[in-house]
Amino acid sequence: MTPSFRQMKRCSVSALMLISLALGAGCARVSVHTGSLPPILTQHELNRPYDELGVVSVRRDRTGAPTDISPADYTWAYDALRSEASKIGADAVIYPEVNISVEQYYVVFPTSHVSAKGIAIKFR
Repeated sequence: MTPSFRQMKRCSVSALMLISLALGAGCARVSVHTGSLPPILTQHELNRPYDELGVVSVRRDRTGAPTDISPADYTWAYDALRSEASKIGADAVIYPEVNISVEQYYVVFPTSHVSAKGIAIKFR
């Protein structure tokens, strides 16, 4: 007895779903910091003495259309800076710089680069 077209279609859809679940299970997970992150302060908000702990920097590269750059990229950069600063015990981040650039080596593979850096500080 040969399977009908509907049965074959159901099997192929089920197989595709299983494959996508199996591939998705191997993706990297990013841990989210559950505590409060240090703020990014402007120069006017610095109202007490502080010590500089160091420069924190982050970078993310991804492929996609140049039109994929959005305000969410800036949000990611600021949140990543805050997260890195919290890892070294900083109270705040000052002088943040966010740069987003797009390179297009081939028409098929444009790449965007998001990089950010700032100074992690600890209040005295």
